[in-house]
Amino acid sequence: MKYETIRIGLAQINPTVGDLSGNKKIIIENLLKCKSFGCDFAVFPELALTGYPPEDLLLRRAFIQDQLDAFRDIIAQTQDIVCVLGIVDRYQNDLFNAAAVMQDKSIRAMYHKIHLPNYSVFDEERYFEAGTKPLIVDYDGIKIGVSICEDIWIAKSVIECQAFCGAAEIMLNISASPYYRGKYNERFNLIKTKAVQTLSEIIYLNLTGGQDELVFDGRSLVFDCTGSVQTAGPAFEPGLIILDINVKEIRTQRRSSSEFFLNHKNFQNPFKGIETVKLDRIKSSQNITFPYFPPPALGEEEEIYHALILGLCDYVTKNGFTKVTFGLSGGIDSALVAAIAADALGPQNVFAVSMPSQYSSAGSVTDAEKLAENLGIKMYKYAIKDIFGKYLDIFKETFKDYPMDVTEENLQARIRGNLLMALSNKFKWLVLATGNKSEVSVGYCTLYGDTAGGFAPLKDVYKTMVYRLSEYRNQKAGFDLIPRAIIEKAPSAELRPNQTDQDSLPPYDVLDAVLNEYIEKQKSVQEITVDGHDLKTVRKIIRLVDVNEYKRRQAAPGVKITRLAFGKDRRLPITNKYRQ
Repeated sequence: MKYETIRIGLAQINPTVGDLSGNKKIIIENLLKCKSFGCDFAVFPELALTGYPPEDLLLRRAFIQDQLDAFRDIIAQTQDIVCVLGIVDRYQNDLFNAAAVMQDKSIRAMYHKIHLPNYSVFDEERYFEAGTKPLIVDYDGIKIGVSICEDIWIAKSVIECQAFCGAAEIMLNISASPYYRGKYNERFNLIKTKAVQTLSEIIYLNLTGGQDELVFDGRSLVFDCTGSVQTAGPAFEPGLIILDINVKEIRTQRRSSSEFFLNHKNFQNPFKGIETVKLDRIKSSQNITFPYFPPPALGEEEEIYHALILGLCDYVTKNGFTKVTFGLSGGIDSALVAAIAADALGPQNVFAVSMPSQYSSAGSVTDAEKLAENLGIKMYKYAIKDIFGKYLDIFKETFKDYPMDVTEENLQARIRGNLLMALSNKFKWLVLATGNKSEVSVGYCTLYGDTAGGFAPLKDVYKTMVYRLSEYRNQKAGFDLIPRAIIEKAPSAELRPNQTDQDSLPPYDVLDAVLNEYIEKQKSVQEITVDGHDLKTVRKIIRLVDVNEYKRRQAAPGVKITRLAFGKDRRLPITNKYRQ
């Protein structure tokens, strides 16, 4: 009997880097679920067993061996099902980012990722050797091309070779693709285009979860050969997607397509060959119907807010914490952090701290109290006026011939940082820094003061987006969860009388526009001014960005939201004399 239908289970999971036993458990649980649904294949994302990215854990021989030991336990569970799993493969002294194909308790094929990304947050050439041959799995006459993440992004390479040279009808790409604004649309358009160009069913399976600065948004996608979405994975959460694929339509389309024939005829294979592995069909039931999941439709603010929740939640819980604390100033940044923390961890696990000084307005304190009440979080209040006075007494003689300046302002911020760290030490609460990307970019923050903390949720969120996210959260709540007074007041550090942020910085809409051009788009002064920005303002902003690298290097990690985040994305020397 000739079969034209195959049932595939796609496990969009949330592994933890280095948690080999925990990840193995998640994989086996999903593998057994796929068996119970009569799946022919159970598929898992890139490096699902180690978590992604494992970074320099890969340099430890014991880690590699422990991963291979855990892998053997998974192989033992592959009776009556084909399993495709992202692992680290070791051959002689080389490591490979691999997709293992298992069936009936044995390894049937091992695909090595051909294109290793070595840009932005990726360092795969540091650890892995590149594969040389595309892989096709022939499952009782149905041909499936197996590839890993970056392989699908390269034009006229692995996917095209599998389709035009190997006659693969289904393309299975396991991935660990981190989130940033706009990335989902890029993926969507890429996979749709590849499906139409190769007249293939393309399955794109992505990780989900937070890992240090990175968030993996899931949103796995399946496109048919006409470019229509067949099903999709959930956004920012795990999910098991079961689908039946019939290759009859693919074969019909290919036979009648002159364009496919020409592509097949003219395609120049860049590889020395293709590895093809034949697998026997497993007699599985085909009488269950599975729901269609449409691609998640998220607005920009909703998407970013979900990313921030997932990034914070996984950073806290995967590092063994349950509760967080932070300074709640009555300003919009700390208010948004409070809302995100309450949504991510539950209000019972969030402890805000109000630390007013003599320069704090009464409204800031009452606004903070109202927000805490709205969110249902506990708030402590410690006035720092007397502590600050003690510091001034200590330095009275030393500073007597000098006017008050940023020194005294920073002392207040550091007192607050000290109080928060004391609570962290005593109660094992993780301190959250509340600064945003606009401030971090230009150094409008105090080392060991408001930068103190274990995680900075808004580190890659510009101030203008902070306002948009706050409005989004209020809209979602159906009332002013974040009090309107917090949103509408002029931003201020409140470290001296009548202070506002705009005493030191351009208006945030101007600042953020220039920062986006300089940091994300990496434009020069001349290019930015051509776009209509004032030359003097641009030079001031860029100078502030350039001279504050040392502060950013010491700052807490935070969720990557933009294409070019500080940290792994943007790595500049602290000692650096180049100026534009």
